[in-house]
Amino acid sequence: MMKRKPPRDTRRGPRRAGGTPAPQRRAGETPAPQRQKRQRPPRQQEEQWSTRPPRASGQTRRRQVPRPVFAKPRRAAEEKPAEFKQVWKPGTMLYPVPAALVTSLSRDGKPNVCTVAWAGTICSEPPMLSISLRPSRLSHENIMQTRQFVVNMPSEALIRKTDYCGVVSGRDIDKFAQTGMRIAPASKVQAPIILECPINIECQVRKTLELGTHTMFVAEIVAVQVTKDLITPSGRFAIEKAGLFAYVHGGYYPLGDRLGKFGYSVKKKK
Repeated sequence: MMKRKPPRDTRRGPRRAGGTPAPQRRAGETPAPQRQKRQRPPRQQEEQWSTRPPRASGQTRRRQVPRPVFAKPRRAAEEKPAEFKQVWKPGTMLYPVPAALVTSLSRDGKPNVCTVAWAGTICSEPPMLSISLRPSRLSHENIMQTRQFVVNMPSEALIRKTDYCGVVSGRDIDKFAQTGMRIAPASKVQAPIILECPINIECQVRKTLELGTHTMFVAEIVAVQVTKDLITPSGRFAIEKAGLFAYVHGGYYPLGDRLGKFGYSVKKKK
């Protein structure tokens, strides 16, 4: 004889695992506390917590400069300068510096040239540079009288002549006749330019400073001349093809290949 199945429970409500109905809450019972979801704080509260000041109306967002990743520096406790540094007495060790041929004109119209290493740019607007000369040099006397000079940047082909102009005096010998370098009139000053030099910087003295062994001539750049062969079809001055060199601690050295470009350390990769 077959057994009948129990009637199906048609009552509505939650059911337990296995299909049995969950017990119903009796009258008067308090419901169990339900778990509430964690809510995010309102936007106004986030802005109060932030330390960044609010951006004014119409103010543009500042471009974020990427920070380059460099090697982590060593801790101060790990650094021992005595192991890899040696202290010297004060001296002129700011190298490299240019080896420039400075041309000047005497009061009676005689040109002269000398080699100058203590030279550099000192201002962008107005463009200015400085050179330092010993009072015993003939060029010092010429510049003090005329207040003008030209800084001629020689190429590697003129290294021997550049060194020669720095060790002999214009009072005893005509350096242009001995070296064969050609001179031509400048565009703004009376001192001549050297045609073989790819860059000629014409200067007008604005101030002189007596520093000690040298006199510094602070001058404004009034004109610049460059060799036409170094101008590209697009109008760019290809200074990397000029063959310039530098003076470093008693020696002359070529500049070599370019290692980087200004701002490349923070430039975004494409």
